[in-house]
Amino acid sequence: MTRLSQLVLAGSLALAAPFASAQDKNAVRQFDGATGWLHSPPLGAAELRGKVVLVDFGTFTCINWIRTLPYVRAWADKYRDQGLVVIGAHTPEFEFEMNADNVRRAVRNLRIAYPVALDNSYAVWHAFGNNAWPAIYLIDAQGRIRYSHLGEGEYERTEHMIQKLLAEAGASGVPRDLVSPDARGAEVGADWASLRSPETYLGSGRAENRVNAPAARLRLNQWTISGGWTARRDAVALNKPNGRIAYRFHARDVNLVMGPARADSPVRFRVLIDGKPPEAAHGVDVDSQGNGTAREQRMYQLVRQPGAIGERTFEIEFLDPGVEAFAFTFG
Repeated sequence: MTRLSQLVLAGSLALAAPFASAQDKNAVRQFDGATGWLHSPPLGAAELRGKVVLVDFGTFTCINWIRTLPYVRAWADKYRDQGLVVIGAHTPEFEFEMNADNVRRAVRNLRIAYPVALDNSYAVWHAFGNNAWPAIYLIDAQGRIRYSHLGEGEYERTEHMIQKLLAEAGASGVPRDLVSPDARGAEVGADWASLRSPETYLGSGRAENRVNAPAARLRLNQWTISGGWTARRDAVALNKPNGRIAYRFHARDVNLVMGPARADSPVRFRVLIDGKPPEAAHGVDVDSQGNGTAREQRMYQLVRQPGAIGERTFEIEFLDPGVEAFAFTFG
């Protein structure tokens, strides 16, 4: 699984390691396969020569990547004057993430101001030998990859390496303190101690733990659907109003990648926890009574529990047809 879902129960992956090899000497050329750029004209060897470059691989529905953004944004701001260039590499997982307008909207909503390379063909991904979201690579002023980290965490270690590479490049006045970003909403780090539910795909191509049982009989990490659904390889699609999805979970947060199949057809929904409105446990995309509207395809935060965490039953009822649901993630 390239999205680190197999690591959810154990926390973030810690594979950060400085390295360099002969093939890394022209690492900045690895952007040549980008299918487009946001916030910048194409960047390559000429534009990045002599620069320290941070490459951040992500895709806009990935909760693991979203939770790293406060740090990446803070580093981009803090070290810009010392010569750090931050480049987002947006490599899509789902087909709707290949749409440049969808990516542009997500980048705006996520307050990303640095250049973003669109990697719809996975050319940049393969050029870096990457295999996960999120992933960070640091390239020194000689064009060599000197550091990589897959997954969340290791923020202090990554920032110290940024400082080291900038100092090696001759930058003056490189700050030695560390950023303390103010993460909010879905960007708040996971509650790893209570997280016992893994990322779960709903489409037939990768679905696991789906059962034919009423919500009240679900066991931990089992899920079920009811109503007029069609199972596709990448998602389940609702054909009639009042279709439901239920999931027995153990986590602080419940997120669902979903959205209307047609951009001009918003879908109203209602969330319940153990059969009741979420009240104080509602996520940023619903109100205290669990009401919300899916207006575009993205990740929706539906539950954030403020108190003790235990096994609960999550249910979402879609009041309108036309929604596509792709994957649950937790935090």
